[in-house]
Amino acid sequence: MKISPHKHQQIRLKNGLITLVLLCLLGTLAWLSTRYSAETDVTGNSSNSLSQASQKLLGSLPDKIQLTAYIKKDPSLRSQIAQLVARYKRHKADLALTFIDPDSQPEKTRELNIDAAGVIIVEYQGRSEKLNFIDESSLTNALLQLANADERWVTFLTGHGERAPDGIANFDLGQFGKELDRRKIKAQTINLATLPAIPDNSALLAITAPAVPLLAGEIELIKRYIRQGGNLLLLTDPGNRHLDALQQSLGLHQLPGTIVDNSSKLYGINDPSFVLASDYPPHPITQGFQTITVYPVAAALEIGEETDFKTVALLKSAMQSWTETGPIAGKIVFDADGDEKQGPLTFAYALTRDLDKNPSTGSGQAQGGTFEQRIVVIGDGDFLSNSYIGNVGNLDMGLRMINWLIHDDRFIDIPAKIATDKSLQLSQISVAVIGFGFLVVIPLLLMGTGFYIWRKRKQR
Repeated sequence: MKISPHKHQQIRLKNGLITLVLLCLLGTLAWLSTRYSAETDVTGNSSNSLSQASQKLLGSLPDKIQLTAYIKKDPSLRSQIAQLVARYKRHKADLALTFIDPDSQPEKTRELNIDAAGVIIVEYQGRSEKLNFIDESSLTNALLQLANADERWVTFLTGHGERAPDGIANFDLGQFGKELDRRKIKAQTINLATLPAIPDNSALLAITAPAVPLLAGEIELIKRYIRQGGNLLLLTDPGNRHLDALQQSLGLHQLPGTIVDNSSKLYGINDPSFVLASDYPPHPITQGFQTITVYPVAAALEIGEETDFKTVALLKSAMQSWTETGPIAGKIVFDADGDEKQGPLTFAYALTRDLDKNPSTGSGQAQGGTFEQRIVVIGDGDFLSNSYIGNVGNLDMGLRMINWLIHDDRFIDIPAKIATDKSLQLSQISVAVIGFGFLVVIPLLLMGTGFYIWRKRKQR
């Protein structure tokens, strides 16, 4: 069939118009891409997006954040920093990043003591932090420190063999004290025998399992502090009865003996006195917290029938533990007579009550109206010690408790370290395929290959 010249010209014109429309469309899309951007994180664990903790922190910072990167003109390194900061800018528009070549400002470089690797200066509300390495964990923790404009003080009772917040011994709390200091929460010690008054600037009084009894006058001072609405952290140990009077004033009773947790064997812990907690009740301290915490030696606590406080069983032994013959119900406390008490057993309580006047103990509440007094009592004084604070979620749990007790609720669920790619989730089919491959397929292939090589050599 022959096409007429006129028809051929129409086809060419039509094709030309289609081509022109497509070029205009592509040009428009290219121009729009320079003005607007859209990104989607398709990774399984959202490793290219900010964690919920970082997003919440950015939402609590109303003012502008300035980042100044003193980095040499390395396109690759600068691009990595810019990509990380871009994740923050999606949630906070008034966050600015500026790159400066240290060689172009030698005086400023000497003033800031910048080495060849460079630094990143993070500024907020006139305060600054210096980072030698930047990732989400370091940047978010720097912003967390800058968010705390005022120093908060936690007073640790001393003079009775308590764990020191600046001590380096295994049983001391030196590492925990450093983590508090990084968040502008300052630890101070007080001996009520020599200074019979709790400082007015103290947002919290912490008592950590004294080795010898407190004097009657000291106990009365602490009871008065509690009556006036002071916040309190009370850590005790099995067999330690030196805090019984204070616990009773709160409506608590410490059971004799030690909680035994045979399920710890499943995690490679052969000592049954180690209690593992992984299931937490609804409470501001444990909101969104899903990490296991380890308590080396714990005493069970019970709440009395009459108490002025609202109580929440913060930490409990699990419903099931494990023996060599199979699961048994609960966990066990052995009392002084060797009798057993079946679990689940509570070994930490959170107590609150509303009072009508501002305490003279530096709670940080405004004069007038009501305020909430907060107290945490735990039957284990070791889980925050230098020996055990690095175990799974112990540090995060301790920081959550402190933030709640000093009324820093907005920082409760921000973890100590924000790690990415920390979990690997596989379906049951994937696990079965991998297991079958490593346990059956690969050994058979190796045996078959060896047999084939042996037969070939035998035939020569």
